Amino acid sequence: MLNVKRIYDRPARTDGYRVLVDRLWPRGLARPRARVDLWLREVAPSHALRKQFGHRPDRWKEFQRRYAEELKSKQALLEHLRQLEREHGTVTLLFAARDKRRNNAVALARILQPQSRSPRRERRSATRSD
Repeated sequence: MLNVKRIYDRPARTDGYRVLVDRLWPRGLARPRARVDLWLREVAPSHALRKQFGHRPDRWKEFQRRYAEELKSKQALLEHLRQLEREHGTVTLLFAARDKRRNNAVALARILQPQSRSPRRERRSATRSD
């Protein structure tokens, strides 16, 4: 199962194997607190694409299309993520962006999953203790 989660949200046991898929390390976050199992920056969008997108909702569809195009040349990395999911059961793709619906981790999860499924986003729960 693939999940997507903002890296600034508290790690949970249910996250499984945690993979940061951003090119840059998240601002102000200490590595031990992040509990990242793998930083796979090579799968992140190019600097030019990231800048062009600028997290503007009106550019989301174009970003997804161009990012999918970029990933066509990175099939080994995509297969590595699929293998991690087979090995660990649950893989959580971590991102730093504020927008939890439109970011590279969401786009990547959609590419990795069959068309009929969408990635699970972490839901906040006031009673959750992990």
